[in-house]
Parts: sequence; C-alpha cells; structure tokens
Amino acid sequence: MRPLARRLLGWSVALAVAPACGTGSADSLQWSQHGRDAAEQRFSPLARIHTGNVQQLGLAWTHAFREPRGVEATPVVVDGTMYVTGPWSVVHALDARTGRERWVHDPQVPRWKAAHACCDVVNRGVAVHGGRVFVATLDGRLQALEARSGRLLWSRRTFPIEETRTITGAPRVAAGVVVIGHGGAEYGVRGFVSGYDARSGRRLWRFYTVPGHPAAGGDGEVSDRPLRELAQPTWRGQWWKWGGGGTAWDSMAYDPKHNLLYVGVGNGSPHNAVIRSPGGGDNLFLSSIVALRPRTGEYVWHYQTTPGDTWDYTATQHIMLADLDIDGRRRQVLMQAPKNGFFYVLDRASGQLISAQPYTSVTWARGVDKASGRPVADAAARYEQAPALVQPSQLGGHNWQPMAFSPQTGLVYIPAMDTTAYMAADTDFVFRPGTWNTGVADPPLPPDAGAVAQARQAYRGFLLAWDPVAQRPAWRVEHPGPWNGGVLATAGGLVFQGHNGGELAAYDARSGQRLWSQRLGLHALGGPVSYEIDGEQYVAVAAGFGSSMHLAGGVMLPQALSAATGRVFVFKLGARATLPAVEPPSREESAPVQADALPADAVARGAHLYARFCAQCHGGGGISAGVLPDLRRSPYLARRELFRIPPLEGALVQRGMPRLSPWLDDEAVEAVRLYLAAMARATLPQAGASLPQP
Repeated sequence: MRPLARRLLGWSVALAVAPACGTGSADSLQWSQHGRDAAEQRFSPLARIHTGNVQQLGLAWTHAFREPRGVEATPVVVDGTMYVTGPWSVVHALDARTGRERWVHDPQVPRWKAAHACCDVVNRGVAVHGGRVFVATLDGRLQALEARSGRLLWSRRTFPIEETRTITGAPRVAAGVVVIGHGGAEYGVRGFVSGYDARSGRRLWRFYTVPGHPAAGGDGEVSDRPLRELAQPTWRGQWWKWGGGGTAWDSMAYDPKHNLLYVGVGNGSPHNAVIRSPGGGDNLFLSSIVALRPRTGEYVWHYQTTPGDTWDYTATQHIMLADLDIDGRRRQVLMQAPKNGFFYVLDRASGQLISAQPYTSVTWARGVDKASGRPVADAAARYEQAPALVQPSQLGGHNWQPMAFSPQTGLVYIPAMDTTAYMAADTDFVFRPGTWNTGVADPPLPPDAGAVAQARQAYRGFLLAWDPVAQRPAWRVEHPGPWNGGVLATAGGLVFQGHNGGELAAYDARSGQRLWSQRLGLHALGGPVSYEIDGEQYVAVAAGFGSSMHLAGGVMLPQALSAATGRVFVFKLGARATLPAVEPPSREESAPVQADALPADAVARGAHLYARFCAQCHGGGGISAGVLPDLRRSPYLARRELFRIPPLEGALVQRGMPRLSPWLDDEAVEAVRLYLAAMARATLPQAGASLPQP
C-alpha cells in the first residue's frame, strides 16, 4: 500500500474509534504531560513521520546526564523546552529543537538513601503546569521549580528522610492539585498518596491505602472512613507490625469529565499473605485501582485485581483511559495490564468490570469471573505451605514500562513478558527493619553454569498489540529477553519501543513489521515521546544503564551493555548527527578462587544468606548487570579480612550499601564469600587459581 493510501486508511479508522477523554484538549504539537494527556494514552496525533518515510529518521541531537545510573524518565515538552529527569532526581531543561541546556536542578539527594531504593536511584519524570515544573525526589521531597529558570519556588517533605520510603514516580497534576505517592513496600511501610496545592505547596489531603493499628482510631485523614468501613474488615492478625504495604509508586490517570483521579496501588508488606494477614482476607486496598476526587482525596470506588495478593502482583502498572464501542454501546473505560497477567477493561465512572482476559502465561488463576469481578484462583499456585511454580513471576507479565493506545487501530501496545517463578515461604522469617521483608524464600542460584543458563531461559519479552474490545492479541514481536522499554504510538501508523539489546525500533502499528531501528548502546526503558517545532516532527527517548533488573536480574539479561552515562536521544527526518560512541562493557578479571574443594555446608549456607541479603542489589548468584559490583569478580573476594569490611563495618554506607552487622556475623559473611567463590569458579572460566588463606 502506498504511504498516502495508508495514511488515509488510518484517518478513516480514527473516525470510527474516538480518542479518550483529554486527547483533543492537549496541544497536539507538544508532549505536555507524562502520558501526553490526562488519559495517559501515549498517542501522538503527529503524522509527518509515518510508515512510508520512517527509514529516513536520523539523530538530531543528544544530551548526556550526569551519572551512569538508571534512567526511566519520560521527557515532557512544553513551549519548546524539554524537561527530563536523570538519576538521583536531577532535572534537565533543554532546548527541544537543539538540545542546548537551559538549566539543571540538582536536589542533592544524599547517596546513602540508595539503600532504601529497591529498584535503583531512578526517576520517571516531571509534571509541568502553570509555568511550574514539579519533581518528586528519591528522598521524599516534592518540589516546584520555575519553568523558565529552574528556580526553586517551594519544597515539601512528603515523609521523613529516615523512613525506608523512596519516590521514583512522576507526579501528576489534576484539578490544580499535585499528586504523588511513594515506594518501599519491600522494606515494611504503610502506603499513602498525597495531594498538594500547585501554587502554595500546602498539603491538601492524604489517602492511606491500607488500615493502620485499629486501636489508633484513624489518622485524621480523608481515608479514615473507607479504611474503617471497607478495608479493615478484610485484614486479619497484626498486619500493622509489618506496615501492610500498598505503596502507590507509579501509575495515575485523571478524567476531568468525571472528576476522578485513578491511583494504582501496590503489593503487600510482607508479600507472603499468610505472614501479613494470617486467616486470609482480601487485604484492601492492596493490588487495587482506587478512584478519588483530586481536590479532596475523597474515596469514590475501587477495583481489586488480586485479592489477598501473595505473589507481588501490584496494580501500579500503567492506567489508561479510552472510549470504546463494546457490545453496541459507547463505553468510557479504564484499561490496565497489571503484573498478574490479565488485561482489565473497567467502566471508569463506576469501577465495574467489563472484561478481563490473560495477555500472557498465567497459572495462578484460571480466569476472572465477570459477575463478581474476582479471579478464579488456582490453589496449586499457593506457595505458603509447599513450594509452587507460578506464572507470572514477581516481575509480572508487564511492569512499570508504559503501554500506548492508538485510536486509529484501536489497539493497546504492551511491553509484555512471559515470566516464571519458583516460590516458597520463608519459614525463618524475621522482620528486619531497613532490609527486604517479603516472607518469600527466593531460591538461591546454585554454583552451576547449567543452572545459570536455565534461569536465563525462564524469562522472555515481547511487544504485544492487544485488542481491548475482543480481548485478544492482534500481533506480537519477540525480543531477545525481558525488561524492554515503554511504548509510543503515533498518527503516522507507527509504534516506537526500546528493547534491552540497546536499540530503539519503529514498527508498523497494524502489522508489527519492523520498519526502522537505531542502536543506542543504552537501555531506553522509559516511554518515547513525539513533538513538533517549526514544522518538523521529533521523536525523543531517554536511555541509561540501570533499573531494578540491572540490579537484581543480571542473570536474566541477554547481553551486558556498557555502564555509560545516560542520554536523551532525539531523532527527526533527514538528520545526520553522529551517535556518541559507547564503550563495550568492560569486565575486570575475576578474583582467583581456591582450587581445592570448598566446604559444601558453608557454600550452601552462604547461598541462602546471599539470596536474602545481597541479591536484590548485586544480582542473583552474584551475576551483576554492571550497575553495582559483580561480587564474583571483586578483589575483596580473595581476602576474608577485606570482604567483611563493607557489610559488617559499614564502610560503604554513605554510598548506599547498608551495614548488615545487626543480622550477619563474621561466620555468616564468610559463608557468603565462599558461595561467591563457588559461583565464580562455576561461571567464570578464568577463576581457577589458588585463593590465599585468611
């Protein structure tokens, strides 16, 4: 089909599938909100770049961030300026046409706070409203900056810095209120979301997502009544001792017509429901979408995707609004593909379930009952009494990376995954403040190269085009591995996505045919955006090296990329700027590992201790993706007296590594060292020399 005919066909389809609320109200030349509009569709109505000429796309400019850590931001473009965040919540204001730096705001987040960040020191972006730029910092501050100069106008602390909470999500502005939540459920906190006046910074309301201690009689907040009447009866035991969880760490959307703010709520604390709430219960509002009035925080409705969640199936994934024709009726809907593997379509005025079907491999439930809205759970997936093989894993069928919806095709484009987990209860669970408290015994990776290869095969990633009306796939593009980037759909009939091989690619929105790609050498995880200046359309994406996968999941990544400083990459038709060189990943020679047999009992003990205390940051089996040191290669591994210093004496506390001496002693740390030595010998061919004796 010729390009003109293809575009005409796309426009005719666009008339049949109307855009969601908010799409027509936003300036079509800009990307003025996190999801381009309040509906969070991530659809650009620009079409100068289309299926017929996308092959002519070239690099217009690039801009480097300051540090080589994780980048997950979606750029926001307003009035010719791009506002984008890098690691450590640093805000960069750039000329959107040339990339020239206009100003930088560094909130000076203390580096020790990284110890409370489960998933790297990332930031997913800013909100721009009324001449102000709003950013939420990793250490819990919400700040308003003057858009023109970057001058700090006000700063409010949303929680005490010493608490084990962090903020990585982008704030949203709804009805003049800046809304922000936080993360930290793995560390034992109680979740909330808060609204602040955009002009003064005054806190207007706070909505707690799970009940506190019943004897306290409430918090004096707008959430008191729904927690008392709806949530508290669904909990058992003394959940407040573990915090309860329910952190609202990412997704939100706003419907101005219904005046509803939709907030995605996360997992429980601990994950293991038998520990968290012995005796069962749905544990509201965990793993739920909650609809609130943005000016007051008043509760309106909720829908729980995973009642009594015990698998870390958050509902914090991308929430998207659209108007669809379903069963002969025009329905105003909310759509979400949360971790649990089902794609949900809800009536966004009432929260009523319209449909739900699996978009990836699912074993924890046999389906979702339409009448009750509840999953038909499979008891075989419960691991609290006996280990179970579960799909999806805690990583989910879809994580935080944003989807996109095209009103031209009527399809939702999902950065999806097939993942599997072997889950078992932590029978020795003890709540440890300041560390992960999941109640799940993550199986340690044995010192065996075959097991490492098998683990890598358990996770696959793909770009999925999903029909939300028929609830079935339209097409699917396989990727080399899991943890691929967010998605942009455009009126040019294109879908853009970065994948974990370090590329940005464009696909035909109707067929999935790959039409263009550009190697970046960095992971473009956040969503690409598109905007127009002086009659030229641009496509931009932020990319970097880091994220939760690059900390804990090095074994799952198909290839290592360089730990280079992140960048913004901006493309337009006919541009010929030179891509910056990215050095290939460097690997230090591994420390020598003793040639004689390692004590099996100590190695086995060290494997379990490493999985509990170390793997979240240094990677399963000591296999790091490179953000933090690969301990199999550490020079400290060769000497017992050196290896003990960081965990037991706190030598790296100011750099984000916690002191582990409250829970580990010298013998425990030595067991970890011996396990890593065994992993090095099994997985690194050069690790064969003699290890000096202590």
